[in-house]
Amino acid sequence: MIARAAYTFLWRVALPFMPLRLWWRGRREPLYRAHVGERFGRYRKEAHAIANDVVWIHAVSVGETRAVVPLVERLLAGNAQRTILLTHMTATGRETGRALFGERVVQAWLPYDVPFAVDRFLAHFRPRAGLLVETELWPNLAEAAAKRRIPLFLINARLSQRSARGYARIASLARPLLASLAGIAAQSEEDAHRLRALGANDVVVTGNIKFDIDVPSAMKERARILRERFGTRRPIVALASTRDGEEALLLDAFSRAALPAHTLVVIVPRHPQRFGDVAAMLTARGWPFVRRSDERGVPIDVRFVLGDSMGEMHAYYGACDVAFVGGSLLPLGGQNLIEPIAVGVPTLVGAHTFNFARASEAAIAAGAALRVENADEVFGTASRLLQDPAERARMRESGEAFLAAHRGAADRLWAWLGERIRGLGTGD
Repeated sequence: MIARAAYTFLWRVALPFMPLRLWWRGRREPLYRAHVGERFGRYRKEAHAIANDVVWIHAVSVGETRAVVPLVERLLAGNAQRTILLTHMTATGRETGRALFGERVVQAWLPYDVPFAVDRFLAHFRPRAGLLVETELWPNLAEAAAKRRIPLFLINARLSQRSARGYARIASLARPLLASLAGIAAQSEEDAHRLRALGANDVVVTGNIKFDIDVPSAMKERARILRERFGTRRPIVALASTRDGEEALLLDAFSRAALPAHTLVVIVPRHPQRFGDVAAMLTARGWPFVRRSDERGVPIDVRFVLGDSMGEMHAYYGACDVAFVGGSLLPLGGQNLIEPIAVGVPTLVGAHTFNFARASEAAIAAGAALRVENADEVFGTASRLLQDPAERARMRESGEAFLAAHRGAADRLWAWLGERIRGLGTGD
């Protein structure tokens, strides 16, 4: 109780400054300046068409939003009376949700974790259950849901050793929170063990639903169009989901690399607010580039494309020959390497993949991905693969087998949820 009171006090101290933070972030991502009242639990009555049967899913950002596609589809199937409430914390997450689901779901910002805001949120939407994706744990939200007898489930849960040590340092806050959850569906036995050690009770292992990825046909067609614009006969390397600090390392390494003639590098920053920064880096080095948003072909003497669009990662992967997944050159934890493997692209990751440790190690062991230690190795390994079609074919085949061996998490998660939430599958 004392720990949560201290936590809430810190939130109240920070709260007056949050609109300024949103305004600052909105300089590059205007969506942060939209619907600000939702962050404080304020809603216009006419803003949402809410049915009696509301299932709430919290997907903080892009990866989590993409991951819940199979779950959303199952919840909506055959039940016109059900409302799916999808909440986010990031602008990119909300944009991804709109691109994936359109008007089929209701979207809102998750309110700040202060009692008055989360109380208003729950009173307005009245969800029958809440599904929190991966590592989204908020003490006051959990307390308010428990008082209203709204079961909260942590799904596709993961907890790295680093995060577990952090939660252990605030055990007086973390243990009651985890114990209050109605159930946890963990990605792996390691995740489940760490969660139980911190006080979680009903923990099962259902696997990682990101393996149940199904690339939409529209995205495959977009990949075909991009490939034609990039050049069907050019070798193409994608540097995807790159983070601050990585692009400079990669661009410097490119200047030293011995790549096949006319190789095109497609660089896609993880966050849209950095599109301008990367464009400035290319300009400063004197390297011509084409923006994806230009909607035009790439001349043979241009070596770079800046992927300045959202919601097209599958298309970028599908249009390249080799992909490097960013967030892994520096100790940032990595990004989702399952996506390029799912479209049959030989995949490279850096040394720092602790956010996707199990998936990364399994993919490397299966021969579906390769680990590189630095930016020079990114281009060195990519060059070798570009000149070895047989090796790329072997990696594609290994990727297909790797995905097949790990699919089924969405089915297991659905079965587990159905047992715990009465009428989840029927809407009664």
